[in-house]
Amino acid sequence: MSDILIIDDERDIRELVSDILKDEGYTTRLAANSDECMAQINAEPPALMILDIWLKDSQMDGIDILKKVKRDNPEVPVVIISGHGNIEIAVAAIKQGAYDFIEKPFNIDQLMVVIVRAMEASRLRRENTELRRKDDQVAEMIGSSSAFKTLKSQLDKVTKSNGRVMLTGPAGAGKEVAARYIHQNSNRVSNPFITVSSASIAPERMEEVLFGRENTEQGIEPGLLEQANGGILFFDEVADMPSGTQSKILRVLVDQQFQRVGGASKVHVDIRVISSTNKDLEREIEIGNFRQELFHRLNVVPISVPSLEERREDIPELAQYFVESFNKSQGLPLRELSDEAQALLQTMLWPGNVRQLKNVVERVLILGSDSGPIEARELPQQDDESGEEGRVVLSGSLATLPLREARELFEREYLMTQINRFGGNISRTASFVGMERSALHRKLKSLNVVTSNKAGARVAHVEDDVEETL
Repeated sequence: MSDILIIDDERDIRELVSDILKDEGYTTRLAANSDECMAQINAEPPALMILDIWLKDSQMDGIDILKKVKRDNPEVPVVIISGHGNIEIAVAAIKQGAYDFIEKPFNIDQLMVVIVRAMEASRLRRENTELRRKDDQVAEMIGSSSAFKTLKSQLDKVTKSNGRVMLTGPAGAGKEVAARYIHQNSNRVSNPFITVSSASIAPERMEEVLFGRENTEQGIEPGLLEQANGGILFFDEVADMPSGTQSKILRVLVDQQFQRVGGASKVHVDIRVISSTNKDLEREIEIGNFRQELFHRLNVVPISVPSLEERREDIPELAQYFVESFNKSQGLPLRELSDEAQALLQTMLWPGNVRQLKNVVERVLILGSDSGPIEARELPQQDDESGEEGRVVLSGSLATLPLREARELFEREYLMTQINRFGGNISRTASFVGMERSALHRKLKSLNVVTSNKAGARVAHVEDDVEETL
């Protein structure tokens, strides 16, 4: 992209600069006043602007145009030129975001040096933006369980709308992945996806980070809201947002505009907001930690992201995906998972959910063999602390029971674990544990275990109907 917009009220200057730039291989557009300038920008933002400070018969002067361009198209570099230049004007232009300032009559060589530098800065900015977008697309939705399919179906329904989405679920379940999936499949995919880490930003800096700042020393520094203009702003763990910031974000959601810290002018933005939380926001409202009005503004479409425990069927597929991902990104060994390793992963506890599973896979690839399948012995043993291979360490409660009761308790926990592993599917469970389906059904009945494809397995209470449809 080498399109340069030249704005000057003197026709001779416009055409002279245009001819020079065309000889250097650039394409140009011309404007004599602010109306023509804004019409050109609205039609297609240029790669660079060369802007005269003083514009006769124009509703806005160069500084006014500069302010508007830096507000609405901050990625476009602007080179200011003026025949009445002085240090005050130059300083004012730079503070408002101008790339550089050249005084008339200018030296052609000097002008070209500035333009080449500004165009290079513009190119690098575009490349960085594209790289960020490619990074965003790395996040993929992986799974085939019923819980995963329900989640993906709900996400697909909201991708094309502009409705605000509230993603709830435990830490590490993949709420940001779900948010990025919405972005990648929305009509805002060509615009930024900006994450606000509500928990990691110091409360005293939150407003500056979100709204940006404006002062005489450093000029305009856009905040995350401006950076997300046209795209999606993702509030990660929104319950941790400082209460003072909550009220200001509420106002932004209502008006779609705000003021930078230290600034006086209004900044207009077009953003879609997606939020996430692992907390009960209604409880947070009750104890005074979260504003009810903000909750209602953000919670237009609530979507629950299931824990890994609710989608154990997806664990082998997720683990293999992480193996392949680490091979591409870090050059770690490309290994398959043995059947025993898959089974063990599906029966382990995952309080850290998908994030914890990813960390375990990375650890195994770093510390394990360079080839061959990943074996169960390479995985962290959550319950076995004896260090003796092949020995099962009994829990304190199990070790104190008589044999009959201990066996019954073990069988119940073992079979419930396997049923949950296979998503409540009795046939697959029976095949894995080596029992006939009817024999497994009788065993479950004797252990007072009820199952369903939706809820997996649980111990029946006295008032439960223990009859089960299989």
